[in-house]
Amino acid sequence: MNRLGFLGGSDMNRIMRGEWIALWEEKTGKAEPTDLSNVLAVQLGINTEHFNKRWFGQQYSSEDSETIVAAHKGQGWGVTTEMNWEGVPLKGTVDGHILVDRRFTDEIIECKHTYETNSMENCLALYMPQMQFYMWLHQAKGCYLSVIFGNRKWAAVYVQKDWDYINKMKVHITEFWRHVTEDTRPFGDNEVPPVSIDKIKVDGMTKRDASADNEFMSRCHDYIAYKDSAKLFESAKSDLRDMVGDDEREVYCDLLAIKRDKRGSLRITVKEN
Repeated sequence: MNRLGFLGGSDMNRIMRGEWIALWEEKTGKAEPTDLSNVLAVQLGINTEHFNKRWFGQQYSSEDSETIVAAHKGQGWGVTTEMNWEGVPLKGTVDGHILVDRRFTDEIIECKHTYETNSMENCLALYMPQMQFYMWLHQAKGCYLSVIFGNRKWAAVYVQKDWDYINKMKVHITEFWRHVTEDTRPFGDNEVPPVSIDKIKVDGMTKRDASADNEFMSRCHDYIAYKDSAKLFESAKSDLRDMVGDDEREVYCDLLAIKRDKRGSLRITVKEN
């Protein structure tokens, strides 16, 4: 696919990761894009997309409601929207739109295939620019990220459109495209400061960095400091109870006593002296 003359969804991931030089060389025709036709991970993602869509619809359907993924003319190449935004040509092809009971919702879907030990959090961080870009172009309020992990696990989450993130992305889109149109080489990679995705709602919930919360951090240190002690305590308690015979109502020593109550439960009491 010729990707000259516009910015697309996968370009958003590279722009927001700060991979400007290689992308600029491709967009100005100074370098050929990487040939992905023989990259196994990429080709697996392409060839499992149809199954991913069907599986998603199957998991989200119920006896009372049917959910399916619709693509352009029933084919698997997704739906493309183009827009010229403040002189920047944009093009986004989503994997599909969500239909519930044969009615379109204002939600889209992105299907991915990744390695088995990867996590959904990693996938969200990697593909958030692409999803937010597609939601902007396609005027969608949300995007389902449907992921196959290896060949034994599947999961999906619902990501809401976040205008704060999109507006920050627009700044970098404009600046990058200026380098393309003016044919000026970017100063270097990593020009984009990290943009947090913690406040973007995923399945209706956000994340919070509590590193500056003194009370939270204090209790975290306590938790870590006494975690092993707590495990040892529980282990000793279990072992002591196991040492009481079924016909014994009390086992004791100078340190503590283990007594059986009328219901048969064992209670450990530490002697104060």
